[in-house]
Amino acid sequence: MFNEVPELYDRVRPGYPDELFADLGAITGMDKRSSVVEVGCGTGQATRSLAALGCSVTAIEPGTDLAALARRRITTFGNVEVETSTFEEWDDRGRRFDALVAASSWHWVDPSIGWQRAYDVLSPGGWMALLGNVVVRRPGEPEVYAETADLHERFCPGNAGWGHPPLEDDVRTTNEGWGLIDEPGESFGPTTVRWYPTVQWFNAGWVRRPPSLDVAVSKARPRRPRAPARRHRRAHPQADGRPSITPLSERPPGRTASQMKPGTDL
Repeated sequence: MFNEVPELYDRVRPGYPDELFADLGAITGMDKRSSVVEVGCGTGQATRSLAALGCSVTAIEPGTDLAALARRRITTFGNVEVETSTFEEWDDRGRRFDALVAASSWHWVDPSIGWQRAYDVLSPGGWMALLGNVVVRRPGEPEVYAETADLHERFCPGNAGWGHPPLEDDVRTTNEGWGLIDEPGESFGPTTVRWYPTVQWFNAGWVRRPPSLDVAVSKARPRRPRAPARRHRRAHPQADGRPSITPLSERPPGRTASQMKPGTDL
């Protein structure tokens, strides 16, 4: 459905704060020498921010029209390539990457294939970062959700809960693990979560938008049961021979590789 309205999707889809990508670069060590694969790039909102870090980005998008718009949006960057495919069927041509990023897209990937595929396309010691948006409400703010709950029940009877988002403080208590997605098993280590709370204003033409953003970053386990090489230890002082997943915060919470406290989430 998104592929049928790429321009609308690009206009109203929530973006991601610059602070998130600055943290992501600092946590993973991404720089101009790094290679990143982005799963489900949509129209390229996160792609442009990743490219701005200077790293080489291979963005995968199954929607042909979304991918076409993403290519137009990133023409000023010479370090990005957009490939049209699902992640499950994508031909990696033997390439391996320093990081895998999925911005509000990992839930579309078949978990029985996705986690292992993610591990396989990462270089030893690579990182996985999941970004997402969570709608929250705060005490004392206008209860617009309560006032429009009948509309949710009328037009989306299967998703009535959309009209009753959780309190921000309650969401912040879920800053462990991978959040509302299947666990990756033994392929990755513990997550770091960070939240980056944001507010976006809409007119009557668009009444729902997630105000909070969450990110998860993780480090892939070594492929052999041995301690990391000395040079790897220097690059990643926290490396302990296991992949580590770190949640970054949204502007309060998110997930990252060095323990960052709330102000983040996945």
